[in-house]
Amino acid sequence: MTALRDYVAGLAQPTLAGGAEPARYDEVVAPDGGLRAAWKGLAELAVGLTPADLARVDRDIARVLEDDGVTYAPPGRRTEPWRLDPVPLIVDAAGWAPLEVGLAQRAELLNAVLVDLYGEQRLLRERIVPAAVVRGHPGFVRVVAREGAVDRRPLVFAAADLGRDAQGRWRVLADRAQAPSGLGYAMENRRVVSRVMPELYREAGLHRMEPYFWAMRSALLQSANGDLADPRVVVLSPGTHSETAYDQAFIASILGFPLVQGSDLVVRDGWVHLRVPGRLERVDVILRRVDAAWSDPLELRGESQLGVVGLTEAVRRGRVRVVNGLGAGVLESPGLLPYLPAACEALLGEPLRLPSVDTWWCGEPDGLEQVLDRLPELSVRPIDGAADALRGLGREELTARLLAAPHRYVGQERLPLSQAPTWERTAPGRGRGAGGAGGRVRPRSLTLRAFTLRYGSSYRPLVGGLATVHGEDLHDPVGRTTKDVWVLKGTPGEPDQNLAEVLATTSARSVSVTVPRILEDMFWFGRYAERAEDLVRLVLTTHAVAEDYKTRPGTTGAVSLGVLLGASARLAGRRHEDDVDAEFRSLLLDGERSGSLAHALGGMWEALAGVRDQLSPDIWRVFGATDRAADALRADPHSHQIAESAGRALTGILSLQGVTASMMRDPGWHMIGAGRSIERALQVCHLLRATVTERRGLDVDRTVLGCVLQAAESAVTHRRRYRGYVRPASVFELLVLDADNPRSLAFSLGEVAAHLAALPASTGSSRPERLVADLLEQVRAQDVATLVAIGGVGRPNLEAFLERMTASVARLSDAIAEVHFASGPAPRLLGAATLVPGDPGRPEGPELVPARAEDAADAAVAGDEGAAAAERPDDPEGEAR
Repeated sequence: MTALRDYVAGLAQPTLAGGAEPARYDEVVAPDGGLRAAWKGLAELAVGLTPADLARVDRDIARVLEDDGVTYAPPGRRTEPWRLDPVPLIVDAAGWAPLEVGLAQRAELLNAVLVDLYGEQRLLRERIVPAAVVRGHPGFVRVVAREGAVDRRPLVFAAADLGRDAQGRWRVLADRAQAPSGLGYAMENRRVVSRVMPELYREAGLHRMEPYFWAMRSALLQSANGDLADPRVVVLSPGTHSETAYDQAFIASILGFPLVQGSDLVVRDGWVHLRVPGRLERVDVILRRVDAAWSDPLELRGESQLGVVGLTEAVRRGRVRVVNGLGAGVLESPGLLPYLPAACEALLGEPLRLPSVDTWWCGEPDGLEQVLDRLPELSVRPIDGAADALRGLGREELTARLLAAPHRYVGQERLPLSQAPTWERTAPGRGRGAGGAGGRVRPRSLTLRAFTLRYGSSYRPLVGGLATVHGEDLHDPVGRTTKDVWVLKGTPGEPDQNLAEVLATTSARSVSVTVPRILEDMFWFGRYAERAEDLVRLVLTTHAVAEDYKTRPGTTGAVSLGVLLGASARLAGRRHEDDVDAEFRSLLLDGERSGSLAHALGGMWEALAGVRDQLSPDIWRVFGATDRAADALRADPHSHQIAESAGRALTGILSLQGVTASMMRDPGWHMIGAGRSIERALQVCHLLRATVTERRGLDVDRTVLGCVLQAAESAVTHRRRYRGYVRPASVFELLVLDADNPRSLAFSLGEVAAHLAALPASTGSSRPERLVADLLEQVRAQDVATLVAIGGVGRPNLEAFLERMTASVARLSDAIAEVHFASGPAPRLLGAATLVPGDPGRPEGPELVPARAEDAADAAVAGDEGAAAAERPDDPEGEAR
C-alpha cells in the first residue's frame, strides 16, 4: 500500500484509548472515510506516493534547506535547522473563502482597537474592555498614547495563530501584532516544496505567493508619511542571534530593503537617519522586528542596545513611520480575546466572524471562578509572557498564583486541534539537516499562522500561510516541524493571491547604501573564508607527508612532518601530540578550537548571517558542502577519509570565489576583498615563519619548501618558472616579492591598497591607506639575497622581516576597523551616567560600561522574537574575531 492509503486505513481502526482521545478534524480524510475535496484532484499523484518516495523527498528537503542555510532558534535553545514536512496542508477555495473574510475583518478590528486605545479610549471609558487588561500589559506603550496625534493605520501587517475545533471551524489561538514573524519561512517552504515535488506542485493549481510580496513592498512604500517620491524603507532587526534572524533577512532581501540594526540608525533633529560612511541618509519607514519596549532606550527600556535613541519622539512628530506602530504589542494580550466580540460591535458595528478560542480573564470574579472550577481541563497562561510559563505547576501552586494576582492570567479552552498526515522518520540520517532513511506517515496535530496586510484601503490576507505540526505539548518547540500551505484556486484563471495588479510604486532608482556594520561583516567574511581555505590546504599537504611517512619512515619524513605540524600549531595550537590523525580531525572538526576549520566556518557563518540580505542564496551551499564533508569524516575512522573530507570542504570553500565574483563592485565587495587579502598576507607570513626561517638539512629543507609551495597553491607556477628546482631564494621571490603571484605578500598588499582606495571613507591620506603604502614600499625594497642570508642555523633577516610584516598587517587591520567600521560611540546605560562629571553637588556615578546585548536578550519580554547579538570571539593573534 502507499503511504496515504496506509494513513487512511489507520484512521479507520478503532481507538484503543477507551474514548479518552477527543475527536479531531482530519485535514485529509472526511468522516465517511473518503478524501476531502481539496485532495480529490491530487489523488492520482499524492495518494500514489510510497514510503520510499516520501523518504526520498524528506531527504531532498533537508538537503535543500541546509544548502539554503535556513535556521531557527527556539527561545532558550541553540540554533537548529528549519524542518519542513513533505506532505503539505491543502485547503480548497470553498474552505478558504470564509477564513479569508474573517481574517480581513479581524485585522480591521485590531487596527480600530489600536487606534482607540492610543486615542479616544472609548473601549476603556465605556468598560467594553477592562482597563487593567490594557494598562497592565507591557505592550501598552504610554508614551505614544496621545489623542489628536494618532496614526489612523498603525497596524499594517498582522498575523493570527489558528487551530480547528472538532467540527473543523477555525478559531484564533493568538494574535500577532508586535512584530509578526514567519512570512519568510512560509515563502522558503514553498520554494523548497516546489523544487523537490515539481509534478505535484504543477498539478495542484494553487495560489502562488510572489504577488503578495509585491503587494507588501508597495504597502510599505505607501506607508511613508507625506507625499514622498522615493521613500526609504528599512527592516529593523535585533541582530543575527534573534530566533527568527533568517526570516528577517529573507523579508529584507525579497523586498529589496536594507536590513539594519539599532546601531545603524541615528536620530538627528527629530528625523531618523541611516549611518552611511561620510553622510547620513534619511529613513522614512521602519519595518520593525524589535519588540517595542527595546526600540528606544531613551523613553522605553534604558538598558536596551537594540533600539534607536529618540525613535519615539520621531514617531510622535510624524517624521518616521514605524510598522507596526510602537504600541501594537498590546494586541497580543490574551486578556483581550474575551472582549473582542463586543469591541467589534462597538467599533465596526458588525459581529465578529472569526472567533477566538474560549478564554476567561481572571481579573473578573466570574472569569476567575470559571478558571478555578475547571483548572485541570483549561490551559492557564499569563497575559504578558510565554504561553508555557506555568507549565509543570501543580494545582495548588497554580491556584495560589491566580489568587495572588488574578489580573495577570487567563484560562483558555484546550482545542482538540485538527490533524494531518505527517512524515515521521524512523531511521534518522547523519548531519545537521539530514533527512531520514525511512519512516512512516502518522497523524499529528497542527496550527496555522495566517498573515494579513493592509494594502490600499483594505486588509488582504495571504492566500496560504505557515502550518506548524506539534507534538503532544502545543508549546514545546522540540521536534516541531512545519508544512507548506496550499490553497487551491476556484478557477484556473483566478489571479494569484487575488491580486490582478499591484499598486504602483516608485520607479526611481534607489540609492544603495552600506552601513559600517555591514562593511565589518563583509570584511570578516573575507578573512574567515581565506583562513578556512588556507588551513585546509595546509592540512591536505601535511596529511600527504604523514601518509608518506607511514609507508617510508625515516628521519627526513619525521622532521618534515614535525615542521608542518608546527605550522598548523602556530595557527591553531596543538591538541594531540602522539596521534597525528586525531590532530588532523581536530583541526577540521573542533569548533571550539580557535583557528580550526570548524571555527573559521562558524565565524564565517556569523559574519554572513548579518548580511544575508546582501548576498546570493548560493553562498549558503558552501556550508551544506562542508557539513556533509564533516559528517563523512565523523562517520569514517580511516585515515584516507581525512584527505577526502578536506578536499570536499576545499571544493565548497572555493565556490565562494565564484559567488563573490558575481557581486556588484560596491563597498561591501571591496571590503570582502580587503579582508581576504589581509588574511592571505598574514597566512603567508605565518607559514613562512613556521617553516623556512630555520635550516634543517638539505633533504628536509627541500621537502618543506615543496610543501610550502603546495600549501600556498604556488607549486605549479614555481615548477614552470624554475623547472622544478626548489631553492629558498626562488620560494621567497615567488611568495614574498612577486607582485604578479596572487598568493604572494606583495600581491596581497597591492590588492588591499586597491580595495581601500575604492571605499567611501578613504581620502587618499587616511591611516589605512598610509599604512598599506608603507608596507608595499618595505616589501618592494627587500632583496632576496638579504632574506636568504644565513646566520647560524637560521635566517635572521627573514625572521625579522616576517615578524615586522605580521605586526604591521595586524596594525593595518585595526586601522581599517577604526576608519571604516566605527559608527559612533558605544551605547551607554542612561541610569549609570553622571550628569556633570566631578560636580561636588552630585555623587559620582558608577563607571559607564556598555550593557551586554546578551543581558538585554535574557531580560526581554518573551514573545515572537528573540533578541540580541553576542560579541565575536578573539582570533589566535589577539585581534577582534
